[in-house]
Amino acid sequence: MRATTLLRAVLGLKHTRVLSFRLTETALVLGVKPAKKRGSFCSGCGKRAPRYDRRLRTWRHLDVCGVTTELEYEAWRVDCRRCGVTIEIVPWADAQSGFTRPFEDVVAYLAQRADKTTVSTLMRIAWKTVGRIVERVVARLGHGRADRFDDLRRIGIDELSYRRHHEYVTIVTDHDSGRVVWAAPGKDADTVRRFFAELGAERAAKIETVTIDMSGAYKTAVAEAVPDARIVFDRFHVQRLAHDALDKVRREQWREADREEKDAIKGTRFALQKNPWNLTQPEYQKLSEVQRTNKRLYRAYLLKETLADVLDRRQVNVARTKLFEWIGWAARSQLTPFQKVARTIKAHADGILAYVATGLSNGRSEGVNGKVRTITRRSFGLHGAWSLIALIFLCCSGLEVPLPSPCPNISG
Repeated sequence: MRATTLLRAVLGLKHTRVLSFRLTETALVLGVKPAKKRGSFCSGCGKRAPRYDRRLRTWRHLDVCGVTTELEYEAWRVDCRRCGVTIEIVPWADAQSGFTRPFEDVVAYLAQRADKTTVSTLMRIAWKTVGRIVERVVARLGHGRADRFDDLRRIGIDELSYRRHHEYVTIVTDHDSGRVVWAAPGKDADTVRRFFAELGAERAAKIETVTIDMSGAYKTAVAEAVPDARIVFDRFHVQRLAHDALDKVRREQWREADREEKDAIKGTRFALQKNPWNLTQPEYQKLSEVQRTNKRLYRAYLLKETLADVLDRRQVNVARTKLFEWIGWAARSQLTPFQKVARTIKAHADGILAYVATGLSNGRSEGVNGKVRTITRRSFGLHGAWSLIALIFLCCSGLEVPLPSPCPNISG
């Protein structure tokens, strides 16, 4: 068997012929060419184009027997009427990439499962290079596919901060599959409008339910694009309003309290915020002291717990009655933070009650956010929105990265 035939089989590249090989101090360099050559085609649009000139190019391939392997080919540049002067299509690599597709697929597979140091060390490339490879693989395998929007009925929209909360991306999740279907930089109404523009009017008309936080920008954009869809406000964000108001009351009471009242309030921060069934015996005693010595703080605690009880209801009509009773109580409570919460909840009552009717929340979106934060931590931060978005699609949209197939029939 000829050495070039053996190397072609070991490479596992389709439509590629190995013409020669040589060993340098750092790599095994293989001279290759496309197996079937019928003119040159533009790598941008795929159309046949006249040749411009030839230049020697190299592509990094997967190691052979632990030796760095490179492919070498005198590629034509073509003068395309649509794309201008660009490189021709080659069967082993994407346009503008210095790596073969099998190499990029292995890098993306590792990036789904491993941290920065592992990927960079194992593949002997820089982390920024990993980010660019991931973007290309995601684009090739499905980020650009229109069918990811098919059969969307219930979606969640949420934002995620990165770069120390100075930058944001908006993420759209399918409640039924749990997969990310869209993401883009920004967190305003225009960002959500871009999603619905890509979704298209026909598919947008099929959306039945949209879960969001209590952002006015998101609500406006969703109401414009899908006026017939039910908007559900996330329960976590609703309860968060009451928890934050309770903490403000606690701090106000601490500032105004005398020595005895301060002794009762001291150490109650977490006890006040906990669910009653999670309280320890010392925490129960602390709450009893608050009930005895500080009626205003205990009233705030009861308001927080009662709102949670309302949201636990399963009958919408009962929940509506109880919610408006709670709003009236909070408005009369003489607690300024809860009076503000009462006005907010009253303005968003329909979306809050929609949670009781559907049982949907942004839990899936928050779960995706937690997974993405793990990705950013193991990546030691991501400086570009599109690199982060590529990793989100790679890890959270159900993409399956194909690993290189076993060595084909060498005897052929």
